[in-house]
Amino acid sequence: MTTRASIVGASGFSGGELIRLLLAHPHIQIAQVTSRTLACHPVHRAHPNLRAATDLIFENPDDLTPCDAIFLCTPHGNSQRDIDRYQSLARHVVDLSADFRLRDPEAYREWYGQSHLRPDLLESAAYGLPETGRARLREARLISGVGCNATAMILAMLPLARAGLIRRAIADLKVGSSQAGAEPSDASHHPLRAHATRTYSTGGHRHLAEVAQELGNFPLDATMTSIDLVRGVLCTAHVEPTEPLDERRVRALFREAYQREPFVRIVAERSGLHRLPDPKAVVGSNYADVGFAIDPRSGRIILLCAIDNLVKGAAGSAIQSLNVALGFDETAGLRAPGIFPV
Repeated sequence: MTTRASIVGASGFSGGELIRLLLAHPHIQIAQVTSRTLACHPVHRAHPNLRAATDLIFENPDDLTPCDAIFLCTPHGNSQRDIDRYQSLARHVVDLSADFRLRDPEAYREWYGQSHLRPDLLESAAYGLPETGRARLREARLISGVGCNATAMILAMLPLARAGLIRRAIADLKVGSSQAGAEPSDASHHPLRAHATRTYSTGGHRHLAEVAQELGNFPLDATMTSIDLVRGVLCTAHVEPTEPLDERRVRALFREAYQREPFVRIVAERSGLHRLPDPKAVVGSNYADVGFAIDPRSGRIILLCAIDNLVKGAAGSAIQSLNVALGFDETAGLRAPGIFPV
C-alpha cells in the first residue's frame, strides 16, 4: 500500500531534505508540498539539487487537502496553533518544530518562556527519536520532531545514562550554519559566519530539556559553538562516571545499546584518521556515528556523536519515526550512506 504524505513549509532546509528522501521511499508518495512565499513555483526554485528529480510545484498551504500523513516544517508556535486542522486532514502528523517535543507543560513553560496552547496533546505526542521512543511511536498519531543538538547529546550519552553511570556531564557541541535555517540572520549571514568559531550558547540551551526527558535528569551542562561548516553536529560530552570504568566495560555498554539500531554506528578505534566520529562522514545520511574514549589520568569518559543536523537531526528521524508508526521497514527510504568527501 502507498501512503500519501504532504509537506507543509517545504521551501526550507528540512522540507527540502524531506522531499529528497521521500522521492526514494518505496511506500510513501508525496501528495503536496506547500510554501506561502513560493506558491505556484517549481520545487527546484528553493531546492536546486532537485531539478529534474521531480515535477512537484509548491502550493499555498491554505489549499492543503486530505492525505495519510503530514510533515510540518513550520516556525515554532505555528503547529500548536493549527494542530486541529492538520489532524483533521491526516491520520498521522509529524511536526518537525519544537512545539510537541516536551511532554510536561511545566517544562515547556520553563524552557520556552510561555504557556503551551495545547497542553492536552503533549502527553500523547511521541518524541521522534526511535532509539529512545520506538514503543510510543508504534501507537502514535502525533509525532514530534527532534532537536538536532539534543539528538547528538542523547545518542552520545545513552549507553552510560541507561546504566545509571553518569554522575555529571558537560557537553560541548560544534554545529554547522544550516542549523540556523534557510532564512538569513546575523548568525547565518555568510560574511559574518564564514571562517568563524563562535560560541553562541554557554549554557541553558533549550535542547537540554529533551535530553533530560529521554535520558533522565542527571546534572548536565552544554555549550554550543558555531564552526565553519554547513551541515553537521559533533557532540563531545565529558562525563564524570559514578564509578571507575574501563574501555572493555564502556564498549560493552555501547554494543548492548546499539547492536540492534540500524542507524547508529560505533566508531571507537585505537588508531587511524577516522577512529572517532566526524560529521563529515555522515553528511546526507541518517546515520549517527557514536564513539568514546577514556582519560586514564582522571577517569573522565569522553562520549561522542556526529550527525547531519538536517537528516538524523531533522528530516531523517522524522521519516524513520513515521516508518515505525506505519509499520514499514524502519529503514525504508533511508538506507543511502553519506557522501564523502564533502
